[in-house]
Amino acid sequence: MSSNLILEKLEGVNERYKEVGRMLTEPDVISDMKRYIRLNKEYKELTPIINVFHEYKDLISNIGTAKDILATEKDEEMREMAKTELDELTPRVNPLEEQIKILLLPADPQDEKNAILEIRAGTGGDEASIFAGDLFRMYSKFCEQKGWKIEVNTMTEGTVGGFKEIIAEVRGEDVYGTLKYESGVHRVQRVPQTETQGRVHTSAASVVVLPEAEDVDVELRQEDIRIDRFCSSGPGGQSVNTTYSAVRLTHIPTGVVVSCQDQKSQLKNLEKAMTELRTRLFNIEYQKHFDALASKRKTMVSTGDRSAKIRTYNYPQGRLTDHRINYTVYNLPYILDGNIQDIIDKLQMAENAERLKENAIV
Repeated sequence: MSSNLILEKLEGVNERYKEVGRMLTEPDVISDMKRYIRLNKEYKELTPIINVFHEYKDLISNIGTAKDILATEKDEEMREMAKTELDELTPRVNPLEEQIKILLLPADPQDEKNAILEIRAGTGGDEASIFAGDLFRMYSKFCEQKGWKIEVNTMTEGTVGGFKEIIAEVRGEDVYGTLKYESGVHRVQRVPQTETQGRVHTSAASVVVLPEAEDVDVELRQEDIRIDRFCSSGPGGQSVNTTYSAVRLTHIPTGVVVSCQDQKSQLKNLEKAMTELRTRLFNIEYQKHFDALASKRKTMVSTGDRSAKIRTYNYPQGRLTDHRINYTVYNLPYILDGNIQDIIDKLQMAENAERLKENAIV
């Protein structure tokens, strides 16, 4: 793509940026909360592109000036200065253009949202539950590194450790956009503690990451929700099995059921359950978007088919393999300690490359 075409695209984005900025000051927009929130998000998303636009525009202008001096100026000192500047500025063009191409890709509005993280033990019995616990520990450590807050909504513990199922809420900056690559089946190969002959067994756990729906995304009518209250079970102190603090919500039109028993307060459990219900209803529609992407992007196979095997954790070899991008590393203990950012970065790069082809920004 030529610099003129890039500048033309950026000028169009800049006009929209100015327009959105003006609209955010208009009284009719300020009084319409849904519209104001939507426009404010758009303004925030456009800001990084506009910052790069000004940098790129200045760069192209300065390169043009240096070339003009070399073409017309007779003074050797001026020519030498222009040549030096040209040598310094020219190498910056291609990297900046690549950055712009990625920034111009249509953003998924869900990326900046919080997320609901679900981990369920799959094939492998007790070993699968232990592995589900290992994955939850890995994600908890990763959230800690990112400065995100993770809160458990509900869980069912395994008989010998780990979890048969655990559902948690993750809050922070760009949570869903980062964690969405983790959706899919995670496979583990190792010798279980119960194995007496030292044989390697294969077990699995499924991970689902959902963008948390907001009030503006889904409108819930109270008459469509049945609320059941019951005693909590499992860890929780003296209030467990003595007070009806746990909450189960049933969305009557769709049959979607969610529950929360993590908090001692029934009101807090109800609030968290409502958030999860709203998220699940939102994702019924959002799944259609995933399905459309699945056939196009191997890096996003998990979003279109959450039963797809995406990663293998091989303990005897200390190996992790991500099957979507054929990426293998031999530092499994380090990764299981929450250091998964490098893998996510590589998945994002692979996805961006596919999206660039998809959008013909080459």
